[in-house]
Amino acid sequence: MTDEDDLPRVLIVMTSGPETPRRCATPFFYAQLAAVMEYDVTMYFTIDGTQLLARGVAEKVFPKEGGRSSAGFRDDALEAGVHFMACTASMELHDLKPEDLIDGVELVGGATLWDVTEGCQTVLTF
Repeated sequence: MTDEDDLPRVLIVMTSGPETPRRCATPFFYAQLAAVMEYDVTMYFTIDGTQLLARGVAEKVFPKEGGRSSAGFRDDALEAGVHFMACTASMELHDLKPEDLIDGVELVGGATLWDVTEGCQTVLTF
């Protein structure tokens, strides 16, 4: 087993939310894929993306009519070991409180994005 500190790091910045459902599954899919490929993956949620971490929201977001909800992709990424961070300023923007979020989300300030970005091999934004 590889030590997590030795793994290449990937950051996915998620700004898209329920208003753009077609953009709400792919970032989770890519995150899960990278984690399975043994990358150290962090998803940083800000702007509207933070809404997808609120209980009951992603379950109602369907990128494709009749397909899986974004919650299914989100949960797969969490199960694969992807680290989720929610920007507290974007939580305030959407009147979200820590207890509104799913389990497994770390609450962080905006400056954390700069710290996380440093040393990443790849940064994707959605």
